[in-house]
Amino acid sequence: MILEMDPGEIEAFLLSQKVGRLGCHVGRDTYVVPVIYGWDAGCFYVLTTEGKKVNMMRRNGRVCFEVDEYLPAGGWRSVIAQGIFEELGGEDAVRALQIVTERVSANRATESSRPHGDGSPPIAFRIRTTEVTGRKIEIGA
Repeated sequence: MILEMDPGEIEAFLLSQKVGRLGCHVGRDTYVVPVIYGWDAGCFYVLTTEGKKVNMMRRNGRVCFEVDEYLPAGGWRSVIAQGIFEELGGEDAVRALQIVTERVSANRATESSRPHGDGSPPIAFRIRTTEVTGRKIEIGA
């Protein structure tokens, strides 16, 4: 049976995961891409580079974010959030870097703060959620 996750379960789940899928849409194009994220105070934080997803979100800031997990013993959990893209600069970008790098290893954190291969700095953004829902199936619970 599919069960609704309560707000505490959703919060714990989002804090336990590292990879989500960001969906954006402009005109006739829809784009879904996996990203490493940090979760804090109702927002997803992401570091990335210039590219299709950033260009699309600058044009249409309404996005969807999905995180899921399939359990070895069977069952799954999934959270879907609707939200608004906000590109970050200054102290907000520094805070985003801190939130995201807390989610990954120390080696990865050092590398994330460096310019990317083309010498460009990372782009920091957050998705300020407007709606968050979660569902799950538990096998043997």
